[in-house]
Amino acid sequence: MSEAAHNQAGDTRRDFLKKTSLAAALSLAPATILKAADQKMDERFAELFEKIPLNLKVNNKAYSLKVEPRVTLLDLLREQLHLTGTKKGCDHGQCGACTVHVDGQRVNSCFSLAVMNDGKSVTTIEGLANGDDLHPMQAAFIKHDGFQCGYCTPGQIMSAVACVREGHANSREEIREYMSGNICRCGAYPNIVDAIQEVKEKGAKV
Repeated sequence: MSEAAHNQAGDTRRDFLKKTSLAAALSLAPATILKAADQKMDERFAELFEKIPLNLKVNNKAYSLKVEPRVTLLDLLREQLHLTGTKKGCDHGQCGACTVHVDGQRVNSCFSLAVMNDGKSVTTIEGLANGDDLHPMQAAFIKHDGFQCGYCTPGQIMSAVACVREGHANSREEIREYMSGNICRCGAYPNIVDAIQEVKEKGAKV
């Protein structure tokens, strides 16, 4: 074998040994090291997102913020504005625990990007009561035991208010239909319907 051919073969063997040694080292690396590497990559990835100015009203209070484009309205409310009454349930728009009102319309805040709400008015469960005076729907939920664990209750109440405003509370069947996007794992549905019916029948301002 010529010297050139021998060197070429040797380089190939050395390259192979280097690669296999590196692969073995990575396979034996502690999970904490790999996790730290992943976290560092995530942080670098996050730095690529430029924060965007956002102006909106939440519970009649004006906010001027800067947020990343990927931040949801739910995370903005909970993590930046500390309005934790709005709950994170499924985070996939399926349970209704995160329901808020945007310009008077009910919205699953986990499915709405914060930047999509620039210039809009958002109402959360914290914004329903008037000081120490409960909103009629809140009072009705308490009266009729419309909750058990209470986790879904803020979303249920926000949706219930919208249900009445939209004119979809004319019968128990209609209420069930238009409240079907809000899941109660405790099964308090009959009591929730009772509360909504009472508010509707009393003609309370919602």
